[in-house]
Amino acid sequence: MPDTQFALRPRNLSRQWLFGSIALVVLVALLWWFWPSSPAAAPRGGPWRDGGPVPVRVAAVSQGDFQIELKALGTVSAYNTVNVRTRVEGELVKLLFKDGQQVKAGDLLAVIDPRPYEIALQQAQGTLQENQAQLRNAELDLARYTGLYAEDSIAKQTLDTQRALVNQYRGGIKNLQAQVANARLNLDFTQIRAPITGRLGLRQADIGNLLKSGDTLPLVVITQTLPIAVMFTLPEAELPAVVQQLRAGETLAVEAWDRSEKLKLAEGQLESVDNLIDTATGTIKLKARFENAEELLFPNQFVNARLRVKTLSQVTLMPAAALQFGTTGTFAYVLDGEDKVQLTPLTIGASDGQLTVVEQGLKPGDRLVLEGTDRLRSGNKVEVIGDKPVAAQAEQAAPESKRAPRTQ
Repeated sequence: MPDTQFALRPRNLSRQWLFGSIALVVLVALLWWFWPSSPAAAPRGGPWRDGGPVPVRVAAVSQGDFQIELKALGTVSAYNTVNVRTRVEGELVKLLFKDGQQVKAGDLLAVIDPRPYEIALQQAQGTLQENQAQLRNAELDLARYTGLYAEDSIAKQTLDTQRALVNQYRGGIKNLQAQVANARLNLDFTQIRAPITGRLGLRQADIGNLLKSGDTLPLVVITQTLPIAVMFTLPEAELPAVVQQLRAGETLAVEAWDRSEKLKLAEGQLESVDNLIDTATGTIKLKARFENAEELLFPNQFVNARLRVKTLSQVTLMPAAALQFGTTGTFAYVLDGEDKVQLTPLTIGASDGQLTVVEQGLKPGDRLVLEGTDRLRSGNKVEVIGDKPVAAQAEQAAPESKRAPRTQ
């Protein structure tokens, strides 16, 4: 009995090794069959090589204009910002504006109690009137003394003294006139008016508060939002292209988009470029002007700025989704006839995320594989299940296709 069991063990062990070897061979064959090869390699086969054409979606190459734009993060800045403060001390008796109201330069915003300043003006005017009477009397005496001196009835010293007194009164009159003007100016300052046209913020004082010119908080803040500016920065490497266009007299358009880059807030133009580069960041500041007619831009708002630098005329355009990257460079699968694809190396230029400029490798009318490229090899048969011309695709993506560019 023990001998029989010992004889069966080698046979069972050999059978297990046989099954294991068969399983290993099958696994290696499956891995070889389905393992993806490099794009430039010749096709080895796959689930669609002998089992039928690969289903793909295609799009046509077109020819048209392409706008090169530079993207940057920008901050909206008011052209003018004014902290409205009182210039005289007194009680706030009237508020004639609402928070957030649009005002024009010269509009009356608030009134300080004017009574103390009206009294001060009356006092200054009374003193002036009194001194004017004294001046007139001195001038009459001077005229009489002049006649008497001509008749040799008085000494010259008396005449000179009277002439000096008249000049003294005249100087006093000028001083009093200045005091009257100052009192009238202070009375005018009791009416607080908007110094610029703009939008008001939230008021910082209520009726009955005592205001002084040295208060820390202003009565209200006015920001000029029509027009408005956007400040943004660009890397110094992109500066030559911008300066070249400016020196040529070109007006560069700038668009402001929201943070998600789905909504265009406003469109304006580049106004100025800073005169130095920040050595810490290697960037330079630029300023764009926006009319902001719809008032979608607010001071200190963060936006995505897109500076349109140049327009390429009648270039070859392909869908960016059809562009493939391999060890040998960029390429695309081009339909050869109706049911086969060929791997075509490409030389590409600028891209905006939707469309890409093709410098070499394609011509208008070529059809490229958009979907299904992961299952393709050069020479595979395909079945086209959708053909989307690039022009139609560009129309569908119009809000984004030409407004989210980047340079290669």
